[in-house]
Amino acid sequence: MVAIGLTLVSPHGFAQQTGPFLDLAGHWSGGGAITMSDGSTERVHCRATYAVAQTGAALNQTLSCASASYNLHITANVVSNGGGVSGSWSESTHSVSGSISGHASSSDISAYVSGAGFSASIGIRTHGGGQSVTIRPQAGTDVRAMSITLRKG
Repeated sequence: MVAIGLTLVSPHGFAQQTGPFLDLAGHWSGGGAITMSDGSTERVHCRATYAVAQTGAALNQTLSCASASYNLHITANVVSNGGGVSGSWSESTHSVSGSISGHASSSDISAYVSGAGFSASIGIRTHGGGQSVTIRPQAGTDVRAMSITLRKG
């Protein structure tokens, strides 16, 4: 009778909820293209590091990218609650910072970042050992879009 009680209780008693950021943990690198506001494009090389909480519900990100004429270094702190995400970010090369809001699932993050004189939409899609990142500034920069593909490891 005790064994039956343990069997009934343990699936619920030990169930662990996980947040959407678990698959991001670690180091990523790769590249893609950056499109400038004048329509020209350049190859860009990037590195990202994600420090993820054990629950997968919080992350600290660093993203560094460089092209022939453009550099950026972004840090972000984000938490997920009920599918929504919120947090803060800063970009040290251009001295801008602000807030992050959006939503996340285990494979997709769709967010909006804003700060003094700057705003952008960001999409991150994780698939296996790969990650696609799209950044589309709406104001405050000479960049029209950035699209990168990163691999883990």
